[in-house]
Amino acid sequence: MSVKVVVVDDHGMFRRGVMAELAASGAGVVDVVGEAEDVDTAVSTIASAAPDVVLLDVHLPGGGGVEVMRRGAPGADTRYLALSVSDAAEDVIGTIRGGARGYVTKTITGPELVDAITRVSEGDAVFSPRLAGFVLDAFAGSIDVADVDEDLDRLTEREREVMRLIARGYSYKEVAKELFISIKTVETHMSSVLRKLQLSSRHELTRWASDRRLL
Repeated sequence: MSVKVVVVDDHGMFRRGVMAELAASGAGVVDVVGEAEDVDTAVSTIASAAPDVVLLDVHLPGGGGVEVMRRGAPGADTRYLALSVSDAAEDVIGTIRGGARGYVTKTITGPELVDAITRVSEGDAVFSPRLAGFVLDAFAGSIDVADVDEDLDRLTEREREVMRLIARGYSYKEVAKELFISIKTVETHMSSVLRKLQLSSRHELTRWASDRRLL
């Protein structure tokens, strides 16, 4: 019997691409029974379609992937597999803590994704190779998850995006282009990030983010 899947992602083109890839690579193995683009739509679609596995993007309008899992039907057998462009430690750890059985990045191939979906449906935990280290380190205590969450909770989602790009060495102009905002807005967010994290320079921010494996 095929694995019933709902695909949740706010980018329509990517969502349709995933569905086409699953149809081509997982014929007879995976059956896409629904799709959604935000938290509210995802919750209602999952409730009506009762999938075995939800392919879940981490960042969604309405509260993100964790909110979808939080609002999921209690006692349901549905399992969640995060499929995200983000490989940041706080996204990986936060999503797993929120209830996901696995986390893979969008560089995954179609056959690999079908395999990951099948394994998650059977109860296995599945991670892209590099991401497994984050989870192991978190459970081993190498990453202080409480500190990461507390610090990041001070930042808005947009501030987190600016913080990560600046910490990776992007210029203000490059950040503005990447996020489709003005350079002035980038400067405002950056000032807010430094103030909230009690840091004084880009260099300190890069070191802070690197220590927490946020890059």
